[in-house]
Amino acid sequence: MLAKKIGVDLGTSSIVIAEYKKGVIIDEPSVVALTTNDETVIAIGKNAQNMLGREPDSMQVVRPLREGVIADYRIAEAMLTYFIRMVLGPLRLIKPKLMICVPLGISNVEQRAIRDAALAAGSRKPPYLIIESVAAALGSGLPIHSPRGHMVLNIGGGRTEAAVISMFGVVASKSIRVGGDTFDSAIIDYIRKRHNLIIGSRAAEEIKINIGMAMESSDQKSIGIRGKDQLSGTPRTVSINSYEITNAISVHLESIALTVASVLDMTPPELASDVIDRGIMITGGGAYLKDIDKFLLLETGIPIHISENPRHCVAIGALMGLDVVDSISSSFSDIDIMYDFSDRE
Repeated sequence: MLAKKIGVDLGTSSIVIAEYKKGVIIDEPSVVALTTNDETVIAIGKNAQNMLGREPDSMQVVRPLREGVIADYRIAEAMLTYFIRMVLGPLRLIKPKLMICVPLGISNVEQRAIRDAALAAGSRKPPYLIIESVAAALGSGLPIHSPRGHMVLNIGGGRTEAAVISMFGVVASKSIRVGGDTFDSAIIDYIRKRHNLIIGSRAAEEIKINIGMAMESSDQKSIGIRGKDQLSGTPRTVSINSYEITNAISVHLESIALTVASVLDMTPPELASDVIDRGIMITGGGAYLKDIDKFLLLETGIPIHISENPRHCVAIGALMGLDVVDSISSSFSDIDIMYDFSDRE
């Protein structure tokens, strides 16, 4: 009874952890700094991100997750262990109960990697794994227990997932490798080609946050960005406006809109009608892109709603999922929704 309940959004760009009664208590970049020679962990989270682009040859700064799944098990285990211990504090004898979010289409090997990392980090037993879209819907307050269709569009750092959910089941879904990191890369490429200026990923992210827009608007903004001239190699500052950023990421926004249309096309008519009437809920960090709701409304013709807490709703939904699986576990499908590696007798 004293075991802590913890929901984990183990994302490509950030790790968000929510605890029962306390809410979100960890929101850190999924970044780890290591020594180059023996890969000894030097820093994790914000401290490691501060080193990104500034590290000497003796160090490397890496992301142990790619597109929502573990790419480097050892480093991911070290990161997860570090943050779980932050949550537990000094009372580590009582191991927590975990629910961890996973992307659609996760393989058995990837499931096992997350399971093993969580056990090594101090989980009380093998964790429950919940599909991110389902967790996002729960965390956004959607009544997905009902026999009506609810659509969630989760735009994360490494991928975007669109899913129609009814009675806790994923009826139709699609995942693409487009997300916040894709936007950053597109901005870097655009500035390099258009202005002959080389910038890093952190600068691109700042541009996206400060002046990024999903569609052209009269409310245009500009920002001065400093980088390295591609020809001379000397520092130079150029002015970038919102119109340019919209052009840079437009092809990826179109991919997201096409994903929504594709999922609706796969959805049974009755549930598709529910979605058209009730609208689509946007979650994830991509929901903060200015006018993303207006863009998708224009592209799909369906009402768009942005979650009250898009960045944290997935972790909150994972935490809520622990209560759901205890009370109505028979409603879950091992294939579509949730995987449980615990030993049940």
